[in-house]
Amino acid sequence: MKKPGLLLVVGLLVFLTACMPSADSGKKTLTFWHIGVGEERTILEEAVKRFEKKHPDVKVEIVVHQNDAYKTKLPVAMGGGNPPDIFHSWGGGWLGEFVEAGQVYDLTDKVDADRFAPTALEAATYDGKIMGLPLAMDMVPVWYNKEVFEKYGVKPPKTWDELMQAIETFKKNGVIPIALANKTKWTGAFYLMYFADRVAGEELFQNAVSREGSFADPGYVKAGEYIQKLVKAGAFPEGFNGLDEDTGQSRQLFYSGKAAMYVNGSWFLNIIRDENPEMEKKVGFFPFPTVPDGKGDPSNLVGGVSPVYSVSASCKYPDLAVELLKELTSEETIKTFAEHRGAIPALKGVEVDDPFVKQLKEMVEKANHLQVYYDQTLPPELAEEHKNTTQSLFGLKMTPEEAAKAMEKKAKEILKK
Repeated sequence: MKKPGLLLVVGLLVFLTACMPSADSGKKTLTFWHIGVGEERTILEEAVKRFEKKHPDVKVEIVVHQNDAYKTKLPVAMGGGNPPDIFHSWGGGWLGEFVEAGQVYDLTDKVDADRFAPTALEAATYDGKIMGLPLAMDMVPVWYNKEVFEKYGVKPPKTWDELMQAIETFKKNGVIPIALANKTKWTGAFYLMYFADRVAGEELFQNAVSREGSFADPGYVKAGEYIQKLVKAGAFPEGFNGLDEDTGQSRQLFYSGKAAMYVNGSWFLNIIRDENPEMEKKVGFFPFPTVPDGKGDPSNLVGGVSPVYSVSASCKYPDLAVELLKELTSEETIKTFAEHRGAIPALKGVEVDDPFVKQLKEMVEKANHLQVYYDQTLPPELAEEHKNTTQSLFGLKMTPEEAAKAMEKKAKEILKK
């Protein structure tokens, strides 16, 4: 009798291996999508491990996405009926679209709302129903390289005039005044939000959204004018509208000392510690400058709640998913997250020791108002118009009047009166 050939034996072994139960066979599976990077990613993974230890019959499959790609992939997954069980969002209008479509699990009777700071939980509450749990709050300061500022005798500017003087000084010395990569659009949106607030106060946006006011208000036109003054003054790197924030093209300019300032969120602290730990001792931050005759409170901040974690309505094991959410927003997770990511805890009573986080927390506590990012507050289609028109302002492709009118035209189509 002929012995079986080598290929036959190998094929049989492959077949038997495929048929053998894996170590995870029989376990319930939960999928978790997020966009965390660096230390943040590690912290979330540790929270998942703690959950799995408490629930040995459950396996959590983690999928990490890049920020901008995620904003496309999650809606596709939701629309295609194959969403993750637990997913990241920013609350506000972005999550609200999924809530309205009935795609998010109601957590109201499943969680203790009193654990969370009201401002943070509000971002994930719709018609009195809790549809997500917040982990932290962020705010956007102006980061600056202390060595570069000291070298050229520049102090952190508090006013528009001081900012323009700083820009001139840096330009004369071959330093890019402000690092910016605006291909991703949301980075430039920080300026529009801040200038609008500094010019006309927080009521400008509130009235435009409620339809008591307008996105074509002179305050928005003035905000656009300030953006274009910065562009024309040479405040940003060459080709900034084509540079990619996600790949760090702006950060590298800042790290290397080629750029003096950088307007970005408090999460930048986590990125520094992951990408360039030596940079931490060189950085400081200050509030966005005021403008002449501005009506906005100088303490007002642009910021938001991020991340917010929700459960898909189609989740096969919603009770287990809620337990994972509780672990992701536990005091242990939030304290570690805040310490490493430069975020303000969304949980009440969490004290942090990190000096940077303490400073950021103090700025938020002293703020008269926290303006939540427009693209997290507005319905997605209007949010995209906001980012597109703002990018066009930076590219000098639209006048401030044209951008404001385009935004108002879209608002009339989208927002209910």
